[in-house]
Amino acid sequence: MMYSILLSAKKLAEELEGWLRACGLSKSQDVRGVIAPHAGYSYSGRAAAYAFANIDPTKISRVFLLGPSHHYYTPKCALSRATVYKTPIGDLPIDLEVNEELKATGKFGLMDLSVDEAEHSMEMHLPYLAKVFEGYPVKVVPILVGALNAENEAIYGQLLAKYVDDPNNFFSVSSDFCHWGSRFNYMHYDKKHGAIHKSIEALDKMGMDIIETGDPDAFKQYLLDTDNTICGRHPISVFLHMLRICPMKIKVNFLRYEQSSQCKNMRDSSVSYASAAAKVDT
Repeated sequence: MMYSILLSAKKLAEELEGWLRACGLSKSQDVRGVIAPHAGYSYSGRAAAYAFANIDPTKISRVFLLGPSHHYYTPKCALSRATVYKTPIGDLPIDLEVNEELKATGKFGLMDLSVDEAEHSMEMHLPYLAKVFEGYPVKVVPILVGALNAENEAIYGQLLAKYVDDPNNFFSVSSDFCHWGSRFNYMHYDKKHGAIHKSIEALDKMGMDIIETGDPDAFKQYLLDTDNTICGRHPISVFLHMLRICPMKIKVNFLRYEQSSQCKNMRDSSVSYASAAAKVDT
């Protein structure tokens, strides 16, 4: 049993290493955050590498993880009660000091361990982070982002903005993009783009372009207009508010876009994956 666990850990590490290398991207200390998908690695692992491959681990000592809540309803953000997140590649200790600092604001709830364990949005970022930060001492600050209204997105953005300027801090924002098909109750199709998968791509790219402008209000309007099923809409919105408030100019750039399958008829379904890097704009 132990041998098979070690073997699968080795296989996972090699797989992630291979995807990171295949991107051909340079690591940069100017990259202060990423937006990356959180589906199973067989679906989104290759796309996610285009986010994580940008990270230069040498100066970073803390990673804030912002992930949406899929199973547990909360109208605010919640912190972890755990002290360490374990991955097959290595353990990531939780920054208890910053956790306490955030808790002291009175704005954050606490996740039960069962909620924490059931949520995959941050979990799928952990092995990539463990791989990228291998040999470097790094702590994580997991933040489960609930179903926030626009006002609360701005409030949490303001609370977290003060951490952005410090180059020791990094932000890993978790989101898949369009979930299309009857099983997702979303079948928007604009025939002018041709095939269904092309219409989905146009819809996602419109949202990606708006995220790149850094305007959380425009992103909110896009979501109202299209109802696009971007599951990490709230973490992305909080992140955009953070970037707008912090004095340093940081720009989001998307580097990769993929779909789990190409929808050609109304019985098909797919999930889209997009990866971006948030870089100091010099």
